Order: sequence, then structure tokens, then C-alpha cells
Amino acid sequence: MIDQIKFGTDGWRAVIGDTYTVKNISRVAEGTALWVKQQSKEPSIVIGHDCRFNGRLFMETAIKVYLNHGIKVYYADGFVSTPMVSMGTKRYGANIGVVLTASHNPPSYGGYKLKSNYGGPLLPDKIQEVEDLIPDHIDASVLNISLEDAIADGRLIQVDLETQYIDAVKENFDLEAIKNSELNLAFDAMYGSGQNVLKPLFPKMHYLHCEHNPGFKGQAPEPIAKNLKELEAFIKEDGSIDAALATDGDADRIGLYGKKGEFIDSHHIILLLIHYMVKYKGMSGKVITAFSCSPKIAKMCEHYGLEHKTVQIGFKHIAGYMVEEDVLLGGEESGGIATKGHIPERDGIWMGMIIWEFMAKSGKSLESLIDEVYEIVGAFKFERSDLHIDEALKQEIITNCKNNVYTSFGKYEVEKVETIDGFKFYLPNESWVMIRPSGTEPVLRVYAEAIDLDEVRSILKATEATITK
Repeated sequence: MIDQIKFGTDGWRAVIGDTYTVKNISRVAEGTALWVKQQSKEPSIVIGHDCRFNGRLFMETAIKVYLNHGIKVYYADGFVSTPMVSMGTKRYGANIGVVLTASHNPPSYGGYKLKSNYGGPLLPDKIQEVEDLIPDHIDASVLNISLEDAIADGRLIQVDLETQYIDAVKENFDLEAIKNSELNLAFDAMYGSGQNVLKPLFPKMHYLHCEHNPGFKGQAPEPIAKNLKELEAFIKEDGSIDAALATDGDADRIGLYGKKGEFIDSHHIILLLIHYMVKYKGMSGKVITAFSCSPKIAKMCEHYGLEHKTVQIGFKHIAGYMVEEDVLLGGEESGGIATKGHIPERDGIWMGMIIWEFMAKSGKSLESLIDEVYEIVGAFKFERSDLHIDEALKQEIITNCKNNVYTSFGKYEVEKVETIDGFKFYLPNESWVMIRPSGTEPVLRVYAEAIDLDEVRSILKATEATITK
């Protein structure tokens, strides 16, 4: 039987050794090569892999397929982050960038992401073109190509994407302001591929999980509160940490903690970024956010006179606007955020640097800056539940959502529903709950926002009870 290869919300992902195999990587690489040759008479590709098991093997497999088609290949020696590959794709003028990463998925997964020549996600229509070119079979003899010979004749070129990324951080941020601020900072790489970026810049910073561990100690490297308990405990035990940054497996998503060990979700991070860039730096531009983001963002945009647009979930739906229009910020609930002045790509470390620079230059604590945001949009809390339920029940719930079966969740009456990508139910007192199947994992996601955490959890509990009964 031929494995079907489909690109989801952000690339193709599959379990290593199951359908994520040398054979199937060869097939995806073949489709990529065929597409790239349609784009240019002198095609080129930038490729890198993350920290996962056998990353180099899978990268070398793909490289051999590209070389077989006469494509020039730039590759990173050792693991790199997704933003590094995206920057490299733009820097070297390549037709496409390839990152072998499963991002935040559990350790058993591998993945294959496609990046455009502008330094961000390849747009959905182009991804479909690549997918349509993936063959059912590929001649295994292709894998006998000598990489040493390709290096010798200049068809395969090693590049230092990590150093280039670190140099960009140096050029774009006031590192001295951060160092001289006496802020006590921490960084948790979750064993991901961003683990070495900050060490040369801030050697005295506290570092957690910044060593190579392909199994991530069994933890899915997604920077959300339930996965960052060790970081939370470290902050509370230390007692002097002002802010802590966490990034996911390929370092394109951000997690953030305040000095009391409280998790700060992406909605708050997006609001902080907009507030800093507009009020403190005098910047402007459109704001593009995914459907699962808080309505508070639209309220902030209205306050500052910024145009705001809501799009489908998946950063590929945001990137196109950042390339074509004057966009200040593009962001997702999942922690993927990009800002003006950088590549149109999610970048967890870059966003963390902006927050730290904001704290250093304003001389204010993270908590004080969040209070400034609350003065504009009002206080709120947010949480997300991932329901691991069987496929039949998941489909039944989605069908019920489509048929407007849910008019209330426990005591919470539904006032209106939006269906841009999933189902967002607006409840009294500016609360809301959203139901959507994940595009990267076999789970049903339930998101909720309310004025305080107790209310959020009450909404989530009532929603789960309603939809699973």
C-alpha cells in the first residue's frame, strides 16, 4: 500500500519509522525537486533539520534526491531552527527552503516544512502544487549519489545558518540595554533547535533544557503551561527571575513566564508587542491574526487606529499579507508570531527579544507592562484544552457544531457563532469558547477566554461536558 502524503496546517508530519521513512522522504523530496525545477532554470534549495531522531539521515536522503535533479543545495551542518532556514532561504536567493522538523509534535514524529524565497512559509496554493507532484515511487538508486563528490564540485554547499541568525539578533536589538538593565532572565529551549542562540549573547542567563536530547525526555516540545512545569518550578524556587522565555522544538513558537511563575499566553504577548511597537517605537501597519486569537487584539488595534484582519489558522495564511502589504504583526494563538522589520516568519526567540528589550528600555516589569495593556483592552485570562477522543466522537462534535446543535454550554448561553476556521461561540461578559480539530495532531482543541482563570476553567469544563455526553 502506498502511504498518502498530505501537508497539513504546517507541513507534512508523521511518526518516524511508520510513514516517516527514508522512502517517503525521498518521495516528498522528489515532488519538491520537480516543483523547484518549474520555477527556475538554475534552481536551488536551502535545507536544515531539527534535533529529532535521525535528522541528518533524512536530510541527506532529501539532498540526494535534489542533487539527482541538478539542483544546487545549501545545507546546515547540525540542527537548526525553522527561522534560521527561512532567513537562509531569503539570504541565498533559493527557490525554496526545506526544514525537516515536526515542530511541537511529540518526539515520535518527524516532519517536512516548505519555505518560500521571501523567508516565510510557502503559500497554500504553492504547497498544493508540490503535493500534487509527489510520486508514488522513486528509484532507490538515487540514494547512491556521493555527497562528497557534490561538495567537491560545488553543487552542495555547507552554510552556517545559526551564526547568521545570531548576527541578525545582534544587529536588530539593543543587547547592551538588556544586559545593563540588570534583568534576571531565563530561557527554556525544551531541548529544541534554538538552544544555542542565546548562550553567546547572554552567557550569564539561566538556561534550562538547552542540550541535545532527540527524545525531548518524552515531552512534546510545545511551549504551553502544562509542558513547562520545570520552568515554572524553577522560577518560583529561584524567586528572582524577572521573565522567562521558552521556545518549541524548532524555535518558531514562543512561551513566556512572569516573575511569579505565571504563564503568559500568546494573546497577551501579541498585545504587548503591538503596544510596544506603536506607543513606544512609533511604528504602524496592519495586524493579521488567526481565528483562534482573542477579540482583545481587535480592541487594541481600534485603540491605536490600526487595521485588523482575521484569517484561517496556520501561519501560511498570514505570511502572504506580510509579503504584499504593510503589516506590523502577524500572530497565532499557538505562539507563532512575526513582526515588521524581520522575515515574515514565526520566530519565538525574536519575539522574546522584543519583549526583553521592551522591559529593559521602559524600565518596567512585565507585570506593569501587562497592566498598561489591560488599561486599553480590559483584563482577561485564556486557556486551551486538547481533548484526546476517538475519531467518531470528534466527527460527531464537528457535525453538531455545523448544525448549530450547541446553544449553550452548561449555564453559558451562546450569543453568536463565527465559523472562519472552527467554531467560535461568543458567551456573555465578553467570554468565548472555540472548538476546532487540530491540523497537526489527532486531537480536538477547545479554547476559552473570560475575565479570570476560574471562569475560563468553568467554561472549558461545561463545554467538554456538553460536547462529550
